[in-house]
Amino acid sequence: MKKHIILAVALAAVCTAALAQNPILERRYGTPYEIPPFEKLTVENYREAVLKGMEQEKAEIQAIIDNKETPNFENVIAALSESGDLLSKAGIWSNLNSASSTPELQALARELSPLRSAHSSWINMNTALFEKVKYVYDHRNEYKLDKEEKQLLEDTYKSYVRSGALLSPDKQKELAAINLELSSLQLQFSQNLKHDTNQTYVIANSLKELEGLPQANIELAAKLAEKIGQKGKWAFNMQRASCNPVLQYCKNRELRKKVYLMYNNRCNHDDEYDNKEIARKIIDLRLKKARLMGYKNFAEMQLETRMAGNAKNVYELLDQIWAPAVAKANEELADIKSMMKKDKVKGQPQPWDYMYYLDKAKKAKFDIDEALVSEYLEIDNVQKNGVFYVANRLYGLNFRERTEDYPSFEPTAKAWDVIDREGNVIAIYYSDYFPRDGKNAGAWNTTFRSQRYDGAQRLQPIVLNCCNLAMPSSEKPALQTIDNVTTMFHEFGHALHSFFRNVKYRGTSGVERDFVELPSQVNEHWAFEPEVLKNYAKHYKTGEVIPQELVDKIEASSKYGQGFATVEYLAASLVDMDLHCLEDVPADLDVMKFQAEKLAARGIPTQILPRYSVTNFSHSLGGGYSAGYYSYIWAEVLDCDAFKAYKETGDIFNQEVAAKFRKYILTPGGIDKGSVMYRNFRGRDPQVDGLLENRGLK
Repeated sequence: MKKHIILAVALAAVCTAALAQNPILERRYGTPYEIPPFEKLTVENYREAVLKGMEQEKAEIQAIIDNKETPNFENVIAALSESGDLLSKAGIWSNLNSASSTPELQALARELSPLRSAHSSWINMNTALFEKVKYVYDHRNEYKLDKEEKQLLEDTYKSYVRSGALLSPDKQKELAAINLELSSLQLQFSQNLKHDTNQTYVIANSLKELEGLPQANIELAAKLAEKIGQKGKWAFNMQRASCNPVLQYCKNRELRKKVYLMYNNRCNHDDEYDNKEIARKIIDLRLKKARLMGYKNFAEMQLETRMAGNAKNVYELLDQIWAPAVAKANEELADIKSMMKKDKVKGQPQPWDYMYYLDKAKKAKFDIDEALVSEYLEIDNVQKNGVFYVANRLYGLNFRERTEDYPSFEPTAKAWDVIDREGNVIAIYYSDYFPRDGKNAGAWNTTFRSQRYDGAQRLQPIVLNCCNLAMPSSEKPALQTIDNVTTMFHEFGHALHSFFRNVKYRGTSGVERDFVELPSQVNEHWAFEPEVLKNYAKHYKTGEVIPQELVDKIEASSKYGQGFATVEYLAASLVDMDLHCLEDVPADLDVMKFQAEKLAARGIPTQILPRYSVTNFSHSLGGGYSAGYYSYIWAEVLDCDAFKAYKETGDIFNQEVAAKFRKYILTPGGIDKGSVMYRNFRGRDPQVDGLLENRGLK
């Protein structure tokens, strides 16, 4: 029996015509490229679709189990990979909960979290199903499988083993309970953080307190204050777009201190949104899970399937960069002390002085004013003539904005057709750049539909970049900082990966966690190349192309501040690893004290705190990058070495190199391991020299 027959029988068992009023439950949306009709969907639609999706997937899996034919790749592994289509389709609610959350969506997340966890455990620890998977795996040499099929079979088998399929029934029950509690705690951690990021404020009572702050930020602070019932004052929430300008430009040291401490101590206020004990419980449960699975700690379990392989390799890389980064940070600290002395500020620099005085020192050293640079970085120009321009020059892509005819999940988000050299629409792209209530902090790439096949037809992925960038004011358009422009290029690198990925099975779409940042980070390298910069950096008033003198200053100053930035990042990475390498989690573990003691022992300058403290470390404690925040620096070794492949040819748009990068890095998904993909592209293993040069640490 073929897989599509198995799935059709299962589908018929759970679908009825009475469900047609829910668009998600219909086979087709009837929209362009089957984009979800966001405006028509309700929270109840999402809830019903998820519940029906789990019901349908159970029926599909039961059909695989009940099939009397001898297990083989087609009727077990391929059928399993294609199961859960409705549940995957219903997953758009989760994207919206991150990008445009409401109290109703957050309540839905709390309701569904334990149900989804129990559903996953039922699948991953299903003895009858695993017996069939194991039979196919044990007989793998008898099948004529292509490269992707072999990888899918191996990944499926190992995934079940790593999910507890070989455990005894009692231990499986214990693991399911741990997974259930973890899913609830991680959700609570994330929802607490969303609250403290969007709904905690620092209030300024007079304009005098805001001296040095750009006018556009003053206006936005006044609007936010009015919105929260503080008309006539100025409010700052903990979105970076709101608080970072205060830290960088505001002369008022006390205001900088208030903002810095509020940001750094999110979810560390001993109130109902405090995450200290939640973080401790998450670390403890992850350790218990690892021990149950036969590992000495959680990091060992996580790293087994990553490029790094083990904690020793991670620490070796981080330690290799730590010493030169601290040395560079101390050089910058000397400049900060000098600037503070000029300002007649007594005492030692504090963490809330770093960004402000580093910016002043940068201006003095390189005669560069980032506020002036921002006047050339209008967001639409950056996107269309920078981000899109590079994609066109490298890969021949064009972008057609769809202003009215595509469904919209958010009025300020823009929709685009992604068109290849042959004129084919290969993806749909949404750019959602501005902060708002209900939106997670930071920046990320996700999909409303990943690339997949419907029979022989490749379905276009529907890709979303979410950021929290500088907003327009009444007098100026949305002018961006250098960091924000870098973020736009970074997230679009992830989008390119989503556009070009071309795999047959959903189960082979993913890459290792420490490889996933390569496409995004390598794309950053083009952002401030002079040839690219001059194409998009035009003054928002005059249209004047950025002058060569300013381009030279940007280049000359580009590595200044990397000591601070690198130490800040490495500190968070090391704390993430230290927590997950614990082999005992005391009941009285104080996670903030643990963080402070570990970093002090490594000699971190007292003026630098980790980019994220434990209580607001969503990457690590919220889920995706647990024992994996090092991935950004691991991938940076790859991306710096990869960009050198272009530079070595003398042409940053070299078509031969770009074609190889697309073929070997962006297209294969998880059909190959990351190390293999990189060697296929570069012809050798990566070298760390490029990273040290790129950060000015060599």
